[in-house]
Amino acid sequence: MDSAATAADGLTFRDAADADVDALVALVESAYRGDSSRTGWTTEADILEGRRTDAEGVREVMKAPDGRLLTVERDGAIVACCQLEHRGDHAYFGMFAVSPALQGAGLGKVIIAEAERIAREIWGVREMHMTVISVREDLIAWYERRGYRRTGRMTPFPYGDERFGIPQRDDLRFELLVKDLA
Repeated sequence: MDSAATAADGLTFRDAADADVDALVALVESAYRGDSSRTGWTTEADILEGRRTDAEGVREVMKAPDGRLLTVERDGAIVACCQLEHRGDHAYFGMFAVSPALQGAGLGKVIIAEAERIAREIWGVREMHMTVISVREDLIAWYERRGYRRTGRMTPFPYGDERFGIPQRDDLRFELLVKDLA
């Protein structure tokens, strides 16, 4: 979807632009790290310190040849984002962030549904994949209510690589979640 599409609830979905980078970094950080993230329910502040992303990381997602960084606005302000990447027979969903002040009001459901629609209708994929830190039971349960299933397939957390944060516990792993989009 190259042109902006407006949802009935006043949301505008569009691809991220270079001018959005700083706002997107601030959004992702506010949703996951530090005290500001505690306003919402997606915080990782108790399991990871440090940054979640930076301008370079956001630009990398934006420039991925088979991907896009979907940006969501309401009244001209960026309120959410998510990464979509076309990976052959499936799409990958990541860097999902909703402003902590707006979490819990159904906005996330609308955004993930739009991401799934794009993957299904534009890329023609039959599955959406994502990875979630396995100890994030509340977040995994939220995705399960949206039709994602746990696979039990784990990958190690990149301990020692501060680009992913500074772990506050030694049992972090990523679990693959999958949803059939057919």
